[in-house]
Amino acid sequence: MNNNDFSKLCISENKTLLEAMRQLDTEGKRILYVTEGKKLLGTLTDGDFRRHLLRGGSLDDKITKVAQYTPRYIYEKDARNADSVMRKEAVLSIPVVNDKLEIQGIKFLNTHDSNKSPQINLPVVIMAGGKGTRLYPYTKVLPKALVPIGDLPIVEHIMNEFIECGCNDFHYLLNHKKQMIKAYFNEEANDCKITFYDEDIPLGTGGGLRLLRGYIDETFFLTNCDSILKADYSDIYKYHKEQKNVVTMVCVHKHFTIPYGVISMNEKGEIGEIKEKPEYSFLTNTGFYIVEPEVINEVEDDVAIGFPEIMDKLRKKEKKVSVYPVSEMSWIDMGQPDEMEKMRKLLEGI
Repeated sequence: MNNNDFSKLCISENKTLLEAMRQLDTEGKRILYVTEGKKLLGTLTDGDFRRHLLRGGSLDDKITKVAQYTPRYIYEKDARNADSVMRKEAVLSIPVVNDKLEIQGIKFLNTHDSNKSPQINLPVVIMAGGKGTRLYPYTKVLPKALVPIGDLPIVEHIMNEFIECGCNDFHYLLNHKKQMIKAYFNEEANDCKITFYDEDIPLGTGGGLRLLRGYIDETFFLTNCDSILKADYSDIYKYHKEQKNVVTMVCVHKHFTIPYGVISMNEKGEIGEIKEKPEYSFLTNTGFYIVEPEVINEVEDDVAIGFPEIMDKLRKKEKKVSVYPVSEMSWIDMGQPDEMEKMRKLLEGI
C-alpha cells in the first residue's frame, strides 16, 4: 500500500463492526485507524474483534464498543525513526501525524526483517486420508494433499506455514492414494521429520487419531490438508493454554448477502415477511485445531468418526472446548475447484 493512500485503512466511529471487518478483510493489514476526518482517534485490530466476539459481542455493534482510544503514532519530524519505533512497540504499522493529530501517512514495518513472531515447536498432525471428492476430477489422479497450487502441492504450502513458526515434526494420517504421498516426500528433500500412519479402513477426520497413541504425548496442531490458515499460530497456542482448553477450534467469521428477496410465510400461506437481499453472518469450522494429547485416548480403535463428534463427546464430559475466531481473509480453502485459482493468486500475492 502506498504510504499516502492511507484512507483505505481509516474508518469513522459510526460504522458497525461488520463493516469494519469487511474493510479489514479487503485491505489485509490486520488494523484500521479510527478517524474523524483525518484526525486520529483510535485503532481497531483483528485481535480486538476476536476478544469482542469471544465475550459474546455482535457484529452489529458500533466500533466504539471495541476500538482502542490510546493509539500509537509518530509526528512528521520523527518519521525517519518509524522502523525503530515499530520494533520497540512490537507493531507492524504506525500512523504519521501532524501537530493536530491529522494522519499524513502510514509507515509499515518491513516484514522480511529479523523481527519474527515467537517460535513454537509443536507436532503437527495432517489429516490426508480422504478421497477429496469435492475436488474431482483432480483427485481422480492425485490425492488431494498433492493437488498443485502454483509450483507446490497444497500440503507443502500448509507445511511452510508451520515451519515459519518453528514446527518441524509432521505426522500424516493416510488412507486414499497413500503410496503417492509417501513417494512424493521420499523424493523431496526437506529438513523436517515426517511420520506416516496408515488407516487400514477410512476412519474419518477423527478416527485416525488413535494411531498416534504412544507417539504424541504433548499439545499438537491438527489440520486438514486442503486449506491454509494465515494467522499467528503462536497467539492461537497462547490462547489455547491460557483458556486451559483440551481443544481449540479455529473458526472463520463468514458473512454472505443473499442476492434475492427472501420470503417467509405464516400458517395461512400468506406472506409473513419480506427481506430484500438479507445479510447473514456466522462462524464456520476451518478444520484447524490445537489439541491436548489426552484427546487421543478418547478415540476408539477402528471406529470411523469425525473430529467434531469427538469434540461433542468431550463437551458432554465437561471438557473445555473453545473457539478462536479469525477474519475471513485469514482462511484459504481449496475445497471447491473454483477456489483453487483464487488460492493461487493469494499465495503468490497477485
